[in-house]
Amino acid sequence: MTQLHNKQETINPVIYNHIRGFGVYVHWPFCAAKCPYCDFNSHVAKQTIDEIRFLKAYKSEISHWANQIRQKGSLKNISSIFFGGGTPSLMSPSLVEGILKELEATFGFAEGIEISLEANPQSVDALKFKDLKSVGVNRLSIGVQSFKNEDLKTLGRLHDVKQAKQAIEIAQNHFNRFSFDLIYGRPKQTLAEWEAELEEAISHGTTHLSLYQLTIEPNTPYKKLYDAGKLIMPSEELAVDFYELTQQLCESKGLHQYEVSNHAVKGEEARHNLLYWQYGEFLGLGAGAHGRVVIGDKRLATSTAKIPSKWLEAVELDGHGAIEQEEVSKETQAIEIVLMGMRLKTGISLIDLVERTGHQIEASIIEKLQEDGLLRPSKIGDNALQLVPTAKGTQLLNYMAGQLVEGLIE
Repeated sequence: MTQLHNKQETINPVIYNHIRGFGVYVHWPFCAAKCPYCDFNSHVAKQTIDEIRFLKAYKSEISHWANQIRQKGSLKNISSIFFGGGTPSLMSPSLVEGILKELEATFGFAEGIEISLEANPQSVDALKFKDLKSVGVNRLSIGVQSFKNEDLKTLGRLHDVKQAKQAIEIAQNHFNRFSFDLIYGRPKQTLAEWEAELEEAISHGTTHLSLYQLTIEPNTPYKKLYDAGKLIMPSEELAVDFYELTQQLCESKGLHQYEVSNHAVKGEEARHNLLYWQYGEFLGLGAGAHGRVVIGDKRLATSTAKIPSKWLEAVELDGHGAIEQEEVSKETQAIEIVLMGMRLKTGISLIDLVERTGHQIEASIIEKLQEDGLLRPSKIGDNALQLVPTAKGTQLLNYMAGQLVEGLIE
């Protein structure tokens, strides 16, 4: 086992206990419009969506994966479900209910299950919030993105600030747990503007915020504009200032950073997303969904056809839309544990890494990152040694995680 020579600090974070539950991700691939910064698998429907057909397809995939798992073992109760997209709030509550009923009947729900759904703030979506709550959704994630009308238009959003605030109010009236997203580091945005916007966001009383610094993704309209010199992004120095301001302001208001882009009151962290970052097991359903599911003694990486019509056709022909179902090697698991886990403020457990993958990290790599001020050794409980990123390490996440991956050995 890797030994660290520096003095260790004992910490007691809320979110340490690894998520060993079983999650389900349901992808709804449709949006009302495609945002110019988005590289997710989302499509603007050109005709009325046949929800009856889609429900049958989701049920078929649920049955397929349940049968696959049963052949090598037994089914686990579901601990969390996340409806993502696309824009899942475009789904009718009856479609959401049909999927939830099928999942519960097939796998069973664990006590205290978290069922999250991503929603747009447009009025037509917000009017569904009450009904979504009644069919079982108990956590809402709203894509606000900005509290400035001009910037919402630039971001390609179809709602305005008034609708965003109304959606937040409706969510507060129906959900004990809800979050909303904001994008910062936008073209021409100043630190003072972002500070005022973030202050306003926090004033709405949510216990969870997802705050994403705008990045230019390949194959998006923003990338074309950026390459043509028509989209001016903040300098590296200003980007750091945006990030540090975000952390300082959120922390001062009791919204603690628990992941690179996520802040919450303690105990209100998104449990389904923690399952991803702590490398738990989850099933992916729908067009373009990815999964990491354990069947027997093998951990499989799964993905499905991205184009909704192709996914439907595949499911109707074969009972599933999977285009990939490959065993994840222990080396790849170790890499994924590092890449995902270092996004968390609690980092990764070296003991857990060894127990799950047979891999550890060279001591010289860890010590060098400590010397550079990117990592600090910490203990949780009596023996669980953690590699915890510092604030500087989180800002240089890609470099730090890359170094740790290079240092992986059996």
